[in-house]
Amino acid sequence: KSSDTPQLDSTPTPSSEIQRLGALVGRWRSEGHIVGEPLVPIEGTDIYEWLPGEFFLVHHVDVVIGDQKVQAVEIIGEYDRATDSFIGRAYDNLGNVTLMHAKVDDQGVWTFTGGSDVAPVAQPSDADTGGAVRSTLTISADRSGMRARWERSDDGASWQPWMDMTFTRIP
Repeated sequence: KSSDTPQLDSTPTPSSEIQRLGALVGRWRSEGHIVGEPLVPIEGTDIYEWLPGEFFLVHHVDVVIGDQKVQAVEIIGEYDRATDSFIGRAYDNLGNVTLMHAKVDDQGVWTFTGGSDVAPVAQPSDADTGGAVRSTLTISADRSGMRARWERSDDGASWQPWMDMTFTRIP
C-alpha cells in the first residue's frame, strides 16, 4: 500500500555561483570616509551570514556616517544567470530601500552597482537623483580584510571617487 504522504526530494544544494557569496561571510570592523572637503568618517560593523540553507546571504550594517547612525539589513542572492550577477535588496533604519547588483570576477574581485538611492545619507546634497554608484570590493588573499572603493556618477558617464572603506575581520 502506498502512502498518501508525498515523498520529499533530497535537500536542494546551492549552486557553485551562489557558493561564491561565501567569501564575504564574517564579522567585519568597517572604517572609512566619504571623499570630499572635509572628509566624513564612517565606522561601525558589517556582518555577512548565510540564511539557513545557504541560498541567500544576510548582510547586517551598523555604522555611523558623520554623526548619522545607519542600520540596515540586506539580502543578497537572487542570481541572474544571463548577467552572472546577484541582486541585493537593503532596508535601513531611515526608511530607505536600495537595490544593488553584484558580480565577482575570476580574481575574486566584487563589483557592486546601483542607482543614486544607495546610501542616501552619504550622498552629497547636490547629487543627481538619476545618478549611479559602483563599488569595487577586493578581499585580501588570507581573507582577513577587504577594501572597497566607491564611485558615483551624476550623469552615468563620468565617475568620481565617493567613499573609501576598509573591513577588518573580527574574530
